[in-house]
Amino acid sequence: MAYHPIITLTTDFGGNDHFVGAMKGVILDIVPEAQIIDICHSVQAYDVLDGALTISQAYSYFPNRTVHVVIVDPGVGTARRPILASSDKYHFVAPDNGVLSLVYSREERMHVRHITSEHYFLQPVSNTFHARDIFAPVAAYLAKEVDALKFGDEVTEYVRFSAPKPKAVDAKRLRGVVLKVDRFGNLVTNITPQDAPALFAPGATGFKIVVGSREITEIRNAYAEGAPGEVIGILGSMGFLEIAANRGAAAQLTGAGKGNEVSIILGEAAAAGKGA
Repeated sequence: MAYHPIITLTTDFGGNDHFVGAMKGVILDIVPEAQIIDICHSVQAYDVLDGALTISQAYSYFPNRTVHVVIVDPGVGTARRPILASSDKYHFVAPDNGVLSLVYSREERMHVRHITSEHYFLQPVSNTFHARDIFAPVAAYLAKEVDALKFGDEVTEYVRFSAPKPKAVDAKRLRGVVLKVDRFGNLVTNITPQDAPALFAPGATGFKIVVGSREITEIRNAYAEGAPGEVIGILGSMGFLEIAANRGAAAQLTGAGKGNEVSIILGEAAAAGKGA
């Protein structure tokens, strides 16, 4: 069976400008048989954590040898490095600003190289559009099966960060944060079943989740199980607790957004002063 290389794009470029189209043109000029897949171009502008979350939730569903291009690059044109990170199955081409951090945490083995082989770049290189002039052509040559060793030397001091973790206030209280607000207004928190097992136990009661103006006392299995206007908790597909509403925007109903605190209170403390 013929090999059809796959290149994915994840950026904060949106859809109103020529940026994504120019990247695709560069790629197809080098490897016309490539399949280019848009994962997302609506990453929050300049938001490296949002980019890291986005690619971490999608990359592993692609076939072996896929090349993932991840561009959230507020430091474009500065001394930040372009890098090529390779796992056992995939290549990732990105700026060295931490946007691959959650990929690093999921993969057992990663080899990261500083991309320095300028003969693979589109010339002249713009100081403001490395996605077109560096990342797109490098991805194309990788898809064309140029050996990763040829793009630059391996580095070990690449930029990485940990996503915010929930913190235990005491034995009955856990404090987390909203990581993002999705397209439907759901608040995606950083709280997992491992952080709060009592919350996700079958038939769980005796808890409240406080976020924004609301106190939530129900965990549902599906968005549609919520009553109209009711704000509920649900374990979302990303593996995190989400604050949601059935056919409504929980962000609007709670008045909360990215970065807002989420508190989980268990036991007697939760029973005292329950709200709506």
